Amino acid sequence: MEPLGHSPSAESEIAEDGQAPSGGWPPGWTVHEVTETGSTNTDLSARYLSLPDRSVLRADHQTAGRGRLDRRWDAPPGSNLLASLLFRKVPADPGELMRRVALAAVDAVRPLSTQSPALKWPNDVLLDGRKLAGLLAQRTDDGSVVVGIGLNVGWAPEGAARLDTNATPGEVLARLLAAYDSLPDDVEAHYRSALATLGARVRVELPDGHLVGTAVDVDRDGRLVVVDECAISHRLSIGDVVHLRPA
Repeated sequence: MEPLGHSPSAESEIAEDGQAPSGGWPPGWTVHEVTETGSTNTDLSARYLSLPDRSVLRADHQTAGRGRLDRRWDAPPGSNLLASLLFRKVPADPGELMRRVALAAVDAVRPLSTQSPALKWPNDVLLDGRKLAGLLAQRTDDGSVVVGIGLNVGWAPEGAARLDTNATPGEVLARLLAAYDSLPDDVEAHYRSALATLGARVRVELPDGHLVGTAVDVDRDGRLVVVDECAISHRLSIGDVVHLRPA
């Protein structure tokens, strides 16, 4: 996880209180909402010293949102869930927070879709094999972790998925936060069961090339185990996975 920048967005200020959806926000979460900002991750990071654990920033629109590998993440204003979650209490394996938020997203959207959601390693949320949500975790100077999520609710780019629901982005966020609180203390088994990557033939794009093989396991710390076409096992902590058709 890379360190966050600390310059506040020039486009918006964090509101004192977010407008809770019908039913309110789950207890224990502090939610702020803005109409527009550059990046919720950057904004939340810039204010982290003054915000409590489990603070959330949601924006109707981002002008400089980024996903993994510095890919741009954008959507029409008000259409999708664009939010970041601040965790000041960080486990020994900080990556567990990313896995927990990804699992919470899967659990939150399951009742909102006729299709079953799943994860593509490490943390993309899929519907019918198409990307529904992406996550990006970054770390602040004091060791806190910010997990950003972009989830397609009412709009999706070509080739991606969106929810077939009338729920608003705020309502999806409330479901996600509640689902996070419902996760067990140990999420290893839950994470494994949600990973559509396990058992799949994959191509993994790496910084120095690519790897083709079968994803056979995931370590407790989240590393993906891939057996290549020469029957050699590789344990990967980074990489961009593409699910391939069976050979």
